Amino acid sequence: MRLSYVLINLEPGSEEEIMKGILQIPDVKECHRLYGRFDMIARVEAESADKIKEVVMLRIRRIQGVRSTTTTIVIE
Repeated sequence: MRLSYVLINLEPGSEEEIMKGILQIPDVKECHRLYGRFDMIARVEAESADKIKEVVMLRIRRIQGVRSTTTTIVIE
């Protein structure tokens, strides 16, 4: 199992709807709002780095109001 954290920048005022959409993705285990450079962080667990890429590219980034993402994959 691979673990990743996805840092997300959003359109202002869209936080609640985006969080609802992100939490509906089966591979997303947690999602939290942040203060600072990023607006939200999601913990993604999947069977491979390719599956994480699929979740980010095809699911998270396609949610209306998501401006950008930065994905970090845990190595230990």
